[in-house]
Amino acid sequence: MEENENVVGLLSDIKGLLSHTKKVMNVEDLAAYTGLSKSKIYKLTQLKLIPMGNNAHIRQKFFDKDTIDNWLLGEPDVSDETLEHQFNQQLLKNRRK
Repeated sequence: MEENENVVGLLSDIKGLLSHTKKVMNVEDLAAYTGLSKSKIYKLTQLKLIPMGNNAHIRQKFFDKDTIDNWLLGEPDVSDETLEHQFNQQLLKNRRK
């Protein structure tokens, strides 16, 4: 029985590694890849602080892995405090319109 659990664990690990080879990722893939929460990714997309696909005919968000890698290496400030501040600034800006 323990051997079956080991095989299942190994298969799960392999599946996780293979998911990181995708060229185009959705929010769930991106969360697993970067370690960011889905909530934080949605905030980043709303504030347009994260590079993403811009196909107007698709509601779901998609992200190019190479572009995300470059963005991550650019050391973006994605701290909760920074995002909250920028989110509030955008709300104030939208209220004034």
